[in-house]
Amino acid sequence: MLEPEIAAFVERANALYSGDHPAATVDDQRATYERFAAAFTPPLPDGVRTHDAPFISPAGQTVMLRLYAPAGRAQSKGTVLYFHGGGFVVGSIQSHDLITARLAADTGLCVVALDYRLAPEHPAPAAHDDCLAVTRAALAGRLPFGALPRSLQLAGDSAGGTLAASVALRLRDESITGVDGIALVYPLLGIEPQLPARDTQADAPMLTLTDVKHYGALYWGADVENRTLAAWTVPLEASRYDGLPPTLAIGVEHDPLCDDARVFAERIRAAGGHAHAPVGAGLVHGSWRALATSPGVQWMHREVCRFLAGNAAACSNAGRGVFRVDRAAG
Repeated sequence: MLEPEIAAFVERANALYSGDHPAATVDDQRATYERFAAAFTPPLPDGVRTHDAPFISPAGQTVMLRLYAPAGRAQSKGTVLYFHGGGFVVGSIQSHDLITARLAADTGLCVVALDYRLAPEHPAPAAHDDCLAVTRAALAGRLPFGALPRSLQLAGDSAGGTLAASVALRLRDESITGVDGIALVYPLLGIEPQLPARDTQADAPMLTLTDVKHYGALYWGADVENRTLAAWTVPLEASRYDGLPPTLAIGVEHDPLCDDARVFAERIRAAGGHAHAPVGAGLVHGSWRALATSPGVQWMHREVCRFLAGNAAACSNAGRGVFRVDRAAG
């Protein structure tokens, strides 16, 4: 059963989308999504300041970044790279401004959001490559924002969860250390959602199984289930799950992706790692935007903030300093 506040959120969200939205062009879908996001986005929290800057990847791609610096930035204990959701097709640093700003305000951490390339203009692994390049630069202290706290964590919602988990797996495979935690909210982690939610929540509000397959095909290709994929772009296709940092993976009850978080956490724990996968009862995919009204979303947000702030504090107590930053964008 939907939480009453979430039922109201879904009703309001549906009213913001036109009836012919599934048939709209990609540009129209992006514009509608931005309007939808803006309707739930309040002004920046007190004390949080933003700074936009371009990052030039080693491959020559320009990725716009936005730093959310909390009050008392000089005393901040950590940095979070945030990868937004939107099925690899819609979404931006602006569309997720509510989430990233509140993470900075409520954890005291510096949060850096990425405007990675979107499909179908930029199919797989473009978004993954952009996020990997920015993460490598962050670990090397080469983000264009001056000194940032050295403890680095990755976070993302929906498709952004794919990106955060994938980057962590890739860095593990390359024996690159320095990522201290991964926080995933209603993440997409496989080509096909995991059972039983794939079937029991196939027609869930806000995201259906048909939607998942549609967006996956736009990013990974129309013949996605038969094509050969780089395993690192699909976390649940990985061959091993050891060596990952502590992971929080939150699923929500009314979502065909609900069990992706659970399965990912189970595989990490089976490999000897630390992972927690609570489920948001009565919540739907995309419901983080209902933070102002929903008790369940407020619980979810607190879980993410507690996880990120706790990891950052532990690393700070272990003697981490700040990044020595080259102010050049690349």
